[in-house]
Amino acid sequence: MLKERDDFGRPFFVAVVIRIVNFLSEFAILVRRMSKEGSDVQFKQFIFGLGALCVSQFTVSAEFSLPVDGSLLVGKLQTHQVKQGETFALIAKEYDIGFLALMAANKGVDPFLPEEGAFLTIPTQFILPDVPRTGIVINLSELRLYYFPPNTQTVHVFPVGIGRVGRDTPEMHSRISQKIPNPTWTPPKSIREEYLNDKGVELPAIVPAGPDNPLGDFALRLSYGQGQYLIHGTNKDFGIGLRVSSGCIRMEPKDIKWLFNEVRKGESVRIINTPLKLTLEPDRSVYIEAHEPLTRHKGVKTELEMPIELSWWLSEYELPDARAQAAIRVQAGVPIEIAHPAYD
Repeated sequence: MLKERDDFGRPFFVAVVIRIVNFLSEFAILVRRMSKEGSDVQFKQFIFGLGALCVSQFTVSAEFSLPVDGSLLVGKLQTHQVKQGETFALIAKEYDIGFLALMAANKGVDPFLPEEGAFLTIPTQFILPDVPRTGIVINLSELRLYYFPPNTQTVHVFPVGIGRVGRDTPEMHSRISQKIPNPTWTPPKSIREEYLNDKGVELPAIVPAGPDNPLGDFALRLSYGQGQYLIHGTNKDFGIGLRVSSGCIRMEPKDIKWLFNEVRKGESVRIINTPLKLTLEPDRSVYIEAHEPLTRHKGVKTELEMPIELSWWLSEYELPDARAQAAIRVQAGVPIEIAHPAYD
């Protein structure tokens, strides 16, 4: 069951009022900026900014009830009809899903100029990762974070950005060692050299908290290694659901704000890399969810193959493997039924 969650844990109608106030404030800023810049500001740019404001203020993230019957499926797929001027970036923000996840579920559609009136699949159904349902679980292949609050039967699901090729986010089982509001950023020497060589930007030794800080307003430090990995926000309008960071986990500002207020110091953080997930459901149906494997350091990329236990199972029940093979090849990132309940 899909529930609504507001950014602050308040009753939903209070959250709506707050969003309206925030929206009107930002709208006034846009109007003032437009009046200052005069005719140089194109109406199209103004509308795009207004649309982005609407999306950022009124999106409500997803909370799902955990299945109690042994199922691993949560959520339901949705459809979205493309409106004039919409892009995948705006649609992904509206549903709080990742950019690449939306692309994977709608292969062949131009993410920058989707056809007006076309129907898109919104990937809001998942097979839960086969790990303990405690704390934070991040599946790198999905570019997705699952949070299992203690003493509840719910899971919150968020899109995340992860480390780019060459600065891969490592797999780990760690814990939150520090909660940092308004974090400063101390870029290591390697990052400062990279910025200087690739972008011609000379970073300061310490970037103070504020709008120019790429960590955003909240950060959760992990105990892994020397504490160099964070789950943090961002000051950019892109990067969520993509491989763009220097190894940390990047979240939408509203998502990290909510998560920061919910988690406790010492809470479990498990980072896995599982591009292929399976589930045998209580009604004996079988689903497979395949994601494109990550390209790791030095260009190494694992090819997905049919799990041997799935091959044995299909053979035992004399079922064809065509649907499973197709799901593995397509890598749509959504659960696909490969065996109906009627097989037994």
